[in-house]
Amino acid sequence: MVYEIIYGPLNAIFGPIIAMDPNPNNPIFTIFLISTLVAFFITLANKLLVDQDKLESIKKEMQEFQQEMREVQKSGDSKSMEKMQKQQMEMMGKQKDMMFMSFKPMLVTMVPIFIVFYWMSQEPHILQTIVVLPQIAYYVLLVPFWQYIAGFFYGNSGIAVPTGALGWLGWYILCSFAMSQIFRKFMGLKGGM
Repeated sequence: MVYEIIYGPLNAIFGPIIAMDPNPNNPIFTIFLISTLVAFFITLANKLLVDQDKLESIKKEMQEFQQEMREVQKSGDSKSMEKMQKQQMEMMGKQKDMMFMSFKPMLVTMVPIFIVFYWMSQEPHILQTIVVLPQIAYYVLLVPFWQYIAGFFYGNSGIAVPTGALGWLGWYILCSFAMSQIFRKFMGLKGGM
């Protein structure tokens, strides 16, 4: 029942895109398109739900506090240390505010993204996707390391990915990361991801 509710509409949306993909049996372009849409959705949620100026101000204040704390610790001045410890409680409250601001977009985007991932993990064409990377990119992106980590946690997924290549999830992550950075730049979001 749940499978049909989720899979049916998403298959109706993305099925034609897979069919129009230059290589529908290895839909690299479709996965790129999906990762771009998801990255845009997440970045837009961050732009609309997070006060970027306030977040940047809190980050800067936290960095200044940490720098001042290090200097006081080096000096060994007990009065200054006492003052810094009192100020630390205030900083913990600001850090909590900063974390809450960062979690708001995640709460909004989490369910739709899980639904899209569920569909992708059920779509046979996507599951069989193999993206062969240039050898330099394969090693610069530390693909062997990430494949080892994935294999450690998830074991063998049943799909053999040759050396020098990525499966659908690796390609999705690579595209999503790149597109997120581009969207963040264009939308004027402060800081990294």
